[in-house]
Amino acid sequence: GAGQPPISPAPRYIAVHRDADGNPDGYASYSIGEGSTLTVDETIATDDAVLTALARFLLGHDLVTQVVFKHFPPQHPLRWQLADFRAGEVSGDTDWLWVRLLDIPAALTARGWFTDGELVLDVDDPFLGEHGRYLLTVRDGKADCAPADQEPDLSLDISDLGSIYLGGTTPSTLVRAGHIRAHRPDAATLADTLFRAERTPHCLHWF
Repeated sequence: GAGQPPISPAPRYIAVHRDADGNPDGYASYSIGEGSTLTVDETIATDDAVLTALARFLLGHDLVTQVVFKHFPPQHPLRWQLADFRAGEVSGDTDWLWVRLLDIPAALTARGWFTDGELVLDVDDPFLGEHGRYLLTVRDGKADCAPADQEPDLSLDISDLGSIYLGGTTPSTLVRAGHIRAHRPDAATLADTLFRAERTPHCLHWF
């Protein structure tokens, strides 16, 4: 069945949302523990409207004083949907999703892109003892990435490239943190635009 395996003998419940034709398009797995706390450990939905409907059902549960959404997608607008914004608190932020790029040109050309542009990336991989410079060119949503000898726009470690690859961390954040070096004033802004994602990546389960 749906949801994570039970970790206690306490009853667990599944709330299923169905579309207008009666087909399941989302569910939430939850339990009710001591202290009238309802804990939601898994929420799956095809879109934000379904997720909002499930959240509304869970928040309206009888005889419950606190609802805890575990492993909820980051930056989801649920807190802004509450009648009292301060009634919601964010805690337990974890990093369950990692990317380690081995073939940089293959990885960058396989990724989806939303904006055209060019960047020269100087990438250091101390673990493999490799250092390369690549020209990333994006046109009409498709990327070309090849070795380059031009002056770099950004210098970064392979771990930093992994951090920005899925769009969950902006290059400018890592520039400010001292991880990425920008060699021209607009390089970080262009990199932010190029590497943005439709939504923040989210991993529901640790692995």
